[in-house]
Formats: sequence, structure tokens, C-alpha cells
Amino acid sequence: MPLVTLTVRQSASPALKAGILDAVHAALVSTGVPPADRFQRVLALSEEDFRFDPRYPDLDSDRTPDFALIDILWSAGRSVKVKRALLAHLMASLAVAGVQTEQVMVCFQETTWENWSFGGGRMPHV
Repeated sequence: MPLVTLTVRQSASPALKAGILDAVHAALVSTGVPPADRFQRVLALSEEDFRFDPRYPDLDSDRTPDFALIDILWSAGRSVKVKRALLAHLMASLAVAGVQTEQVMVCFQETTWENWSFGGGRMPHV
């Protein structure tokens, strides 16, 4: 069960947020995540509360207020090959949706199966 957190500035449009979240979910499904396994949240922060370097580490142009940070928390064990495939799918989908891919940063976080409880305190994988 991936948990996706999208962090954007408060000025981000609903269309931008929906486009990014839909593209992330499609990319996750392309790597084998079940289509119904959609858990996403959006953090919309003020400029004061969401600061970022304009070009770190190697961007050709400055990040704009449309910069988006995507955190994907999922179970440990996915290979670099799977992560690269997800990123390729995601960037292609974002480009089709009109999102500037240089404005999107992705961070993968992994946790082991025993750290998930999907409801009712049950730990189905322990």
C-alpha cells in the first residue's frame, strides 16, 4: 500500500494537484500496485512554510511556485529498476498533462511490512 503525499504551495490549482495525483497513481499501477490501492494526501503550504532551493542540484532553470514534492512511502524491496520505471512513467504522464517535469521532485521512502495496519489495528502481514 503506497501512501502518497503531495506537497505544494497554497497557490497550486486544483487541476495541478489532481493532474499530479492521477499521474502518480497511474505510475504506481504500472509497477504492479492494485488500482484500488489509492491513498493520497495533499499538503498545501504557504510560501513561508514551503521553502526550496531554486536550482539544486542541477536544474537548468529556477523552480517556480508550481514546484511539487512527491513523497511515496511504500513497502521495502522494490528494485532500482522498478523505481526508474515508475519515474519514467510518471514523468511521461506529467508531461502529457502539461506539468513541467523539472518542477517535480520525487522521494521514495521504504518501510517493512510489519509497519502497516490498514484498519482496525490489524497487521495482516505479520
